[in-house]
Amino acid sequence: MFYAYSVLFFMLLHVCSTNDTLNIKPASKPVRLFTEEELKRYDGSEDGQPIYMAIKGVVFDVTTGKEFYGKGAPYNALVGKDSSRAVAKMSLDPADLTHDTTGLTEEQLMSLEQIFTGTYKTKYPIVGYTTRRILNEDGSPNKDFKPEDQPNFSIKDEF
Repeated sequence: MFYAYSVLFFMLLHVCSTNDTLNIKPASKPVRLFTEEELKRYDGSEDGQPIYMAIKGVVFDVTTGKEFYGKGAPYNALVGKDSSRAVAKMSLDPADLTHDTTGLTEEQLMSLEQIFTGTYKTKYPIVGYTTRRILNEDGSPNKDFKPEDQPNFSIKDEF
């Protein structure tokens, strides 16, 4: 089943890709799809393991910010999951450590977009996307999915 999701992901990525050039930190390895369980493995608790954090369904490698995101660091609660709500609210409250942005104010959503674009997309490499970003709860494709431009991404690297 995961293979089917991966194939669907890459078909969507190919169809939805844009040629817009943004100042995006290039990926050091091929972009991939992460389930919530897989993303939990990259929470900074294991030495030598990369540290990943998702925002808006985009998974970033924040390992270079280990002093902020590593084990025992101030923002460690944000890693190993999609923390969109927490970033939007600038909160470390456990209830906000989720992808769900329902009920956020316009100001919070604007803040999320500014931090997502101005900080994460420019500072940290994109290593993948969460399955939630490209699939609906029923497993059907999310037609609103538009992957960010990934300059060093090549579909052939994934197969």
